[in-house]
Amino acid sequence: MRHPLHPALVHFPVACWSLAVVADVAGLWFGETAWRWSGGLLVAGCSMALAAMLAGMMELSRVPEGAAMGDAWRHMGAMLLAFALFTARLLLRLDHLHLLPPDTLSLLLDGAGFLALSVGGWFGGRLVYIHGVGGSRT
Repeated sequence: MRHPLHPALVHFPVACWSLAVVADVAGLWFGETAWRWSGGLLVAGCSMALAAMLAGMMELSRVPEGAAMGDAWRHMGAMLLAFALFTARLLLRLDHLHLLPPDTLSLLLDGAGFLALSVGGWFGGRLVYIHGVGGSRT
């Protein structure tokens, strides 16, 4: 039995994006030392998300039609939104490849990205734990 690659890869962007949000919020109290970490975490998260999305698209044919496929589409939509929000967050904070401190828009993008990430993760969890996608039932 072949194990799916997508579930193994998604941990990297989820962790990096979540920690980037924490670093930006921590930057409100600890300054540049904290928010500087966010830039690297966003780059790593967005890069690994591309690999995770590619693996997910290649494994989409293993999702059964019906309720599972509906959850797969919702998962993909929410995660694509998270990717777009965190990528916009990264690009808006660059000035000639130098990181800028987070502002109100940056923190709003962080919050919206984290919300989309949470919703997408919930649907991904449904795919695995409710519909059995990637397990011996598919």
